[in-house]
Amino acid sequence: MKVEAAIMGEDFRDAPNVAEQLERQGLDCGIIFEGPHDPFFPVLLSSQKTTQLELATGVAIAFARNPMICAGIAHDLQAYTNGRFILGLGSQIKPHIEKRFSMPWSKPAARMREFVLAIRAIWNTWETNERLEFRGEFYTHTLMTPVFNPGPHPNGLSYPCARRWGPHPNGLSYPCASRRGPHRRARRQRKERLRRA
Repeated sequence: MKVEAAIMGEDFRDAPNVAEQLERQGLDCGIIFEGPHDPFFPVLLSSQKTTQLELATGVAIAFARNPMICAGIAHDLQAYTNGRFILGLGSQIKPHIEKRFSMPWSKPAARMREFVLAIRAIWNTWETNERLEFRGEFYTHTLMTPVFNPGPHPNGLSYPCARRWGPHPNGLSYPCASRRGPHRRARRQRKERLRRA
């Protein structure tokens, strides 16, 4: 069993000190949320004051980005943290995706599954130099020239993990994700249903 805790604070510049404290306390993983700040920069900062603590986004909003962007950021953070980065992805909800991020929203479970599979396809191309040929319903990635290929990763790349959200939280198949877990709100709702039962 691994013990995780949130790295929270009003100022993202405090994240390294919180991460250092979690590591001293013997925790396994610090989780950084995407709220008023992008979640990736605090991971970078926190890695500078820790050596053992895994650092995860919990979550980075997938649908505000695209698979190629996330694949590249995760690749670089995995290198900078010496293999301690975990890419945690979540969908957010329709109003935020459409009205805050100005991005398309449809079929969130299927879109999330394809998003993760696309990242894996991109990473596979970087690791093996095989032709990138990912064609899905929502994402298409078919071009990878040598100048944009960072090559095999010295620390290896873990699979992304995805949080379940929406009307089909258990209907999303993850042959593609190494970890998955329910969103905090989904956990609260499940506990409330169990309490009433």
